[in-house]
Amino acid sequence: MTTFVDRVELHVAAGNGGHGCASVHREKFKPLGGPDGGNGGRGGDVILVVDQSVTTLLEYHHSPHRKATNGKPGEGGNRSGKDGTDLILPVPDGTVVLDAKGNVLADLVGEGTTYIAAQGGRGGLGNAALASARRKAPGFALLGEPGQTGEIVLELKTVADVALVGYPSAGKSSLISVLSAAKPKIADYPFTTLVPNLGVVTAGATVYTIADVPGLIPGASQGKGLGLEFLRHVERCSVLVHVLDTATLESERDPLSDLDVIEAELKEYGGGLENRPRIVVLNKIDIPDGQDLADMVRPDLEARGYRVLEVSAVSRQGLKELSFALAEIVAQARAAKPKEEATRIVIRPKAVDDTGFTVTLEEDGLYRVRGEKPERWVRQTDFNNDEAVGYLADRLNRLGVEEELMKAGARAGDGVAIGSEDDAVVFDWEPTMNAGAEMLGRRGEDHRFEAPRPAAQRRRDRDAERDDADREYDEFNPF
Repeated sequence: MTTFVDRVELHVAAGNGGHGCASVHREKFKPLGGPDGGNGGRGGDVILVVDQSVTTLLEYHHSPHRKATNGKPGEGGNRSGKDGTDLILPVPDGTVVLDAKGNVLADLVGEGTTYIAAQGGRGGLGNAALASARRKAPGFALLGEPGQTGEIVLELKTVADVALVGYPSAGKSSLISVLSAAKPKIADYPFTTLVPNLGVVTAGATVYTIADVPGLIPGASQGKGLGLEFLRHVERCSVLVHVLDTATLESERDPLSDLDVIEAELKEYGGGLENRPRIVVLNKIDIPDGQDLADMVRPDLEARGYRVLEVSAVSRQGLKELSFALAEIVAQARAAKPKEEATRIVIRPKAVDDTGFTVTLEEDGLYRVRGEKPERWVRQTDFNNDEAVGYLADRLNRLGVEEELMKAGARAGDGVAIGSEDDAVVFDWEPTMNAGAEMLGRRGEDHRFEAPRPAAQRRRDRDAERDDADREYDEFNPF
């Protein structure tokens, strides 16, 4: 059974906003007491939070679909709907959030660090909030916005100070078991370590974490063996420890060639590992042949500029020197690390003359309007209510959409789409849709939609004639 997962695809969906309420206050001797519809509640967010007690992404591997609750709709009597509950997802320290294309969205390091993976939709305004001097008793309310949905990828990069790298069965798991209280699986066959193991080491006044990464082999950076899955766990480490086996039974291997292979894989993987401090550990010197081989290769390693230590996880020889040498490098790395400063909040207000939308003419003669405000207003409009549609037309007109359509060359009856190609509202444009309270009829109605629309009718007639011509052509030309 899988017990360690360091990469998952998560499908997140925030809660939808609750709809506003269209209500009129009624009581004895006061049948029309004015609008009293409440606003809808906000949809819940999906929030990732770093939790030190979580060490794996296993929970999301089994349950990859997560959704926050929706906001409640508003009610009469000026009662607003309840906000949806935020969905808190605890993740391990060192989790990287990516989108479906592999772009990094957030790097979550440090207890309590949060990231909003999906934002809940806004609640719709009730008719009490929409009332004005010109529109005293609106017969409509705004709909709640849908919450954000999408797919994100969570990748875990172990947060450790020291990483043990080397061939399988080089003795990395044995070293971490004697240096710390970690109890990894230990055996004399390759790929015993299938998941990274973490241990805490105390050397004098310095306390640091050490990670045992699964064994690397030639081609690991290209996906061979287990290396590609776990090389990212060494990216955050301050020092790399090459664990070289001086008692290998494979005749074609030796410590120098093992070092060259691992260095080549680290360089190929990248991630800034080529500039990380290194220590070479010659392991298994308790075996006579191992000590002899260590004495032979040590001068060559030191000539390359490496600091070399000889240890034995079985006899505990050289472990104290190793732990204090690693503590020294870790302390230096921590001291050289720039001091973290509080994040400065920079407010960049939009320009006063920024209309917030664009109008473009497409090849098929359709005028497309894109912008945060127009698209949000469309999502909040109940198109089954003529008064709500008229209110949308008024808002678009005040924003300047009609003026920009005229500048772009749009004429009465031309098609206008608001939104993206996948999700847009298309209508036949009729200019001079100015509104006023005097133009409105009963609640929920707008007389402007009862007026004849000759330009739109001509357009439909042309489309019908073209369809009839196509059918006649198909009947006389069956082949």
